Amino acid sequence: MTTNSTTNKRCEVLDAALDSAQELHGFTVKARERLTEIEGTAYVMEHKASGAHLLFLSNEDTNKAFSIAFRTPPENDTGVFHILEHSVLNGSDRFPVKEPFVNLLKSSMQTFLNAMTFPDKTMYPVASTNEKDLLNLMDVYLDAVFHPAIYRNRHIFEQEGWHYEFAPKPDDDISEESSNDIDTSRLCINGVVYNEMKGALSNPEALLFDALSAALFPDTQYRFESGGTPKAIPTLTYEDFLEQHARHYRPDNSYIHLYGNLDIDSVLAFIDERYLTPLAVSRAQEQAEDALAPRPLAFQQPIINRGVRVEMPTAPENACCGLAYCIGTSTDHERVIATDVLLDSLFGSNESPLKRALLDAGLADDATAFLGDSLLQPFAIVQLRGSRPNVLERFQEVLDKAIEELLDKGIDEDLIEASLAHSEFVMREHDFGTADGVVFAMASMAGWLYDDDAPTMFVRFEDDYAALRSKLGTGYFEQLASEIFLHNDHCASVELVPIEQTSPTEEEERIAGIAKTMTASDASAIADTVKALRKAQESIDSPEALATLPHLGVADLAQAPELPSWELDDSAPVPCIRHNAPTRGIAYAYRYYDLSCVSFEDLPYVNILTSVLGKLDTARHTAAQIDTLIQGKLGNLGFLRSVIDDETDADSFAPKLVVAASALESQCNYLVTLPHEIMFETDFSNTRKILDILIQKRALMERGFASSGNSAALARLNSYYLPSSVVREQLGGIDFYRTLKNLIEHFDEYAEELSSRLARLAMQIFSPDNLTLAFTGSEESFAQYWLACESNLGHTVSQDTSPRLIVPKPVVRNEAFVIPANVAFVTSGYNLRRLQTAQDEACASLPSYRGAWQVASKALNFEYLWNEVRVKGGAYGVGFQAGRLGGVQFHSYRDPHIDETLERFRGAPKWLRTAQPSTEDLEGYIVSTVAGLDAPHKVRDLICRQDVEYFSKRPKNALQVTRADALEASKSAFEELACAAEHALDERAVCVFGGRDVIARQNARLEVIDLLGI
Repeated sequence: MTTNSTTNKRCEVLDAALDSAQELHGFTVKARERLTEIEGTAYVMEHKASGAHLLFLSNEDTNKAFSIAFRTPPENDTGVFHILEHSVLNGSDRFPVKEPFVNLLKSSMQTFLNAMTFPDKTMYPVASTNEKDLLNLMDVYLDAVFHPAIYRNRHIFEQEGWHYEFAPKPDDDISEESSNDIDTSRLCINGVVYNEMKGALSNPEALLFDALSAALFPDTQYRFESGGTPKAIPTLTYEDFLEQHARHYRPDNSYIHLYGNLDIDSVLAFIDERYLTPLAVSRAQEQAEDALAPRPLAFQQPIINRGVRVEMPTAPENACCGLAYCIGTSTDHERVIATDVLLDSLFGSNESPLKRALLDAGLADDATAFLGDSLLQPFAIVQLRGSRPNVLERFQEVLDKAIEELLDKGIDEDLIEASLAHSEFVMREHDFGTADGVVFAMASMAGWLYDDDAPTMFVRFEDDYAALRSKLGTGYFEQLASEIFLHNDHCASVELVPIEQTSPTEEEERIAGIAKTMTASDASAIADTVKALRKAQESIDSPEALATLPHLGVADLAQAPELPSWELDDSAPVPCIRHNAPTRGIAYAYRYYDLSCVSFEDLPYVNILTSVLGKLDTARHTAAQIDTLIQGKLGNLGFLRSVIDDETDADSFAPKLVVAASALESQCNYLVTLPHEIMFETDFSNTRKILDILIQKRALMERGFASSGNSAALARLNSYYLPSSVVREQLGGIDFYRTLKNLIEHFDEYAEELSSRLARLAMQIFSPDNLTLAFTGSEESFAQYWLACESNLGHTVSQDTSPRLIVPKPVVRNEAFVIPANVAFVTSGYNLRRLQTAQDEACASLPSYRGAWQVASKALNFEYLWNEVRVKGGAYGVGFQAGRLGGVQFHSYRDPHIDETLERFRGAPKWLRTAQPSTEDLEGYIVSTVAGLDAPHKVRDLICRQDVEYFSKRPKNALQVTRADALEASKSAFEELACAAEHALDERAVCVFGGRDVIARQNARLEVIDLLGI
């Protein structure tokens, strides 16, 4: 082992402890393993006195991470561990403030800060580029999980879990009512987790997954919904809530992860002295009984459970069904990877053999398959979306027959090899959108929770991929398919059957029944509880309590990181943006085609064009062969749409069709040849396949409306006042969805015209006259790329010189779209640049965006909005953003209210004007804001950011200017932002996505639109 790096120097104490078999700060170093996958070394440890497990992944990464996890198998659907995950972060012994989690978000340099509940574990991961900050985060998290305030503050359970209250009438305040005045028919349930799960389980596929888990594992923890169900959550008592914490949140049931370039000696000393040894001593003194021992994970013996039917009030097109197959145990990592590769090769695209068989059988609109892993017993799921009625038995028959026929002739080796290559590429690129240390912590738990000797099993992958490559052509994958699908004694099948919504709903009937038997004394007790809860929520942390929290100052900030540069290469055949970022031997080539040559009416068909490219036959290959080539030769290939606002002109923007590709530098020529073949040689005549794609796209959009309604609502809101967002809506929002839906409903009428239209658009768009390239990679790969480009840039198309894209004027519509959900997503706001160009004297003096607004926005988000909309209102999420392009917007997520939330939004300007942040608080907001600006970026994210910088005409020093202004933030930024927010809210632009019942209760004068026909 080399010792020339800072990391290795810091780890010498671990090496010495391992070699001498001595303890280090109470830890025994049990094993050391070099891992090329992390470019570092893994150290496995155990704390002797407390029994805590610890894994340290040591490398040179400065984005350091910590996580602590607990085994938490549920024994019912109350969601107790989900509620605990929320609740323990609401104050602790050392940090007796209401919400230290929020305080950290306000003032930390964190690059990741969250907590997650899984089906059998709960994790608390954090990451930061600053070691002092990471120790602070670690301190708060460790105290939260081991010494939470839940034992002395019942209100935490009521707020995060559930409580009864009475829905207010207009201008009504429950705190002012006497018990004799209370209308018990207004009884309802509120709570953050309760509302979150109402939203989550509005998704039919989530319900199907739960039903499959219950059918496959009827005797284990996996039969329960770990997040909790709205029906069961209100049955959880405060006493059981506390008991489950005492039983499971203990050192000998904990798994601690450390990652990155850490001073491991001091970190271990800190964890030992402050937490683990005192806990071990305390536990020994208490002589804890085995009755409170953590529940073990139960193993399900093989069972066949077919033909389960689950009913759900939802639209008929939301019907779905699934087949589930246990594949073995999580500790067989090679088999887990092999199954994932097998599912991708057989079901990954419309041309994959088993998916094609299911689609051709006409059983459903779509078919998919995926692996449920990070479980004691991983399982494969094959699922139909938009399934026909009573299709479950036929589904099983068609799949079995297709597999038998496939195995008789053998699986195409090229297909398996391509899926294997793509899977390995994804692991090597390791771009999962979050801090690597957090990803590795979650990967580790996929094996470690089930085998004490397997903490690095799911971190390692190179040997497993090498082993699987050696098994190509040996019949291994055919045997695996046979074992999983045809000769499996542990499987289940479930059909989700849509039924008409009854009125009232089951939840409403249940609550009405409680209300009907409620006495005046009961009502008074509920009113008193809510009054006490509101008082606690409105209370302010004392200066003494706040002083316990760790703080960073501006002096703790490092210098701004030096980002890789980019420049425009004018020597290339077409304009080319060159990025000088390190890529680990991967080349990235993005083609940006200008869409100004396309009419507004054609924009929906641009979306369809990008959806079908790569999925149809070309002049040289079938669609199946194209799919195999993409998987085997490229890392990624996507046909996307992007509309980039011009920073110098509020009315200007750059609409683009983006061809985004990546590959190993050794395969660089395929970055040119494959996209070229797809763009210029696709045959659009197979309208049946196009219809399959369109139906799948419609279903995907409808799922997105229900699960991420805030994103759809914000996009729609922007279209009320921004020309660029009018284009976005036509390209991929509500307006596109309407075109798509109409096209599907009248497809036979439009099919021939659609085929010719797509061919015309491809010819019109893919011209070098419309093209700007962006390339990231070595000089050698760049030269190789241009060599391949010589005859592959396309042909100039004669076009009218006048602009063809004429955009209708934006109109404020104020809409409420009905979606299948029990909650709402509420948005409101406007664009300052539009107001400033409106020739309105009242807006002439409007302030313009500057970096200090980000500081004030952070205060607004985590002081006012968090407390008003999430804590008091019960919404799962809430946010405000004031962007450099003029957008000033509020949004809520999985919200039980509409009117109340809009009223709370309207209170934001007043809060900003009256806020008096202390010097220390303001400095905390500055630190966390600047840390966010300085956060490290993965290569793909960096490329996209810099490309937007170019097309938006943003100055190259814009980030530095924003950072410098944020560092100088003062109270004046709050006052400016108050003015901006007030003007934006005065425009009364509102867009809501929500369930029918939630929308029916609103009085905001919104146009109600039954978007999905439900």
